[in-house]
Amino acid sequence: MSYEFFIAKRYLKSKKSSKFISIITIISVLGVLIGVAALTFVLSMMNGFEKEVRSRIIGTTAHVTIFPAMGEGMDDYEALLPEINEEKHVVATAPFVYSKAAIASKVESDGIIVRGIDPKKEKEVSDIQENLLAGSFDFEQTEVPGIVLGANLAERLGVSLGDEVVLFSMSKEDLTAGWTIPKATKFQLVGLFETGMFEYDASLSYISLKSAQKLFNLGDRVTGLQVKIDDLYKAKSIAQRLDEKLGYRFYALDWMHMHKNLFSWMALEKYAMFIVLSLIVAVAAFNIISTLIMVVLEKKKDIGILKSLGSTSSSIMRIFMFEGLVVGVVGTILGSVLGYFLCWIQRTFRIISLPAEIYFINSLPVDTRVLDFILVALAAIAITFLATLYPAKKAADLAPVDAIRYE
Repeated sequence: MSYEFFIAKRYLKSKKSSKFISIITIISVLGVLIGVAALTFVLSMMNGFEKEVRSRIIGTTAHVTIFPAMGEGMDDYEALLPEINEEKHVVATAPFVYSKAAIASKVESDGIIVRGIDPKKEKEVSDIQENLLAGSFDFEQTEVPGIVLGANLAERLGVSLGDEVVLFSMSKEDLTAGWTIPKATKFQLVGLFETGMFEYDASLSYISLKSAQKLFNLGDRVTGLQVKIDDLYKAKSIAQRLDEKLGYRFYALDWMHMHKNLFSWMALEKYAMFIVLSLIVAVAAFNIISTLIMVVLEKKKDIGILKSLGSTSSSIMRIFMFEGLVVGVVGTILGSVLGYFLCWIQRTFRIISLPAEIYFINSLPVDTRVLDFILVALAAIAITFLATLYPAKKAADLAPVDAIRYE
């Protein structure tokens, strides 16, 4: 242990004559502690929300989606399946139809999104069937084709299992030929699902692939192909490889690109919160500056004696830098521990609850990440280090004769 660090520790200990300085030192430690704890908890909370949103999106759509570059559909998709499935990391592939339509019940009507799927193949690429509240994805169990609706959409239409609804499609209708009657097809409600994402639960419906092809006049064509891979974080690179492999007739998009605006906004919000909450640590840093300045004034005679005994200006500077860094490091360590403890309490006991009718979850989610804790700790220590430079430089610049003459 260097003598500079030894002296710095001695200066941090309380004396009767310097109790006020010790109180400010404790306040500085508490300021860093609260700032670090708040930062780690809020970042873990935002990670939790991001994880929840991602799991629900991935549960409804596949990791990679392939679309035709031109035309109104993909008519040779079955020939592409072997080529796609032989790609490394690809687990399963399923065709789908995606289009807009109008829906009407006996009491209400609305515009919705219709997805045509093959239930057996869809089960291999998404988790939508695990979100069923009631019924099933067996579209052929009734005399008329079956349909599965989001829970919010069904509630708005005033329908329940067994009720009939009508889908209207204007696909490929000649709107210039005067009055045009939209194509209407009757469906029976065979299932209800709830993903927790209002966007899906309030506007999405599922029908069989054949029914969708017939409703939207697609013939044997489909809108695209859904591809599931073994690691969702490799989706971008897999999509790029498939894009190159399939050629100019098709293009592949990963799940992150398809929801780019949402995840970009969440990342931006996370950075903004990091900057805003870092101001708490900055306030604590000003306390450290004022504490060290008062210590310099109080220890002016000691500084003069140390310099007359041969201590260099850089040694004096290190003494006060060590003193400020001890405050910052202690506050950072205690704040990190407190932040993790708060995250553990919330994750275990779910103390902070959320209204389920407004949010898609019933308690505040947290997802602790080591990297976030490390970055917060480094930022806090860096801020406290910068706070020590001015007081330490003032102490180092004191002339020995003037310092000893002070008292």
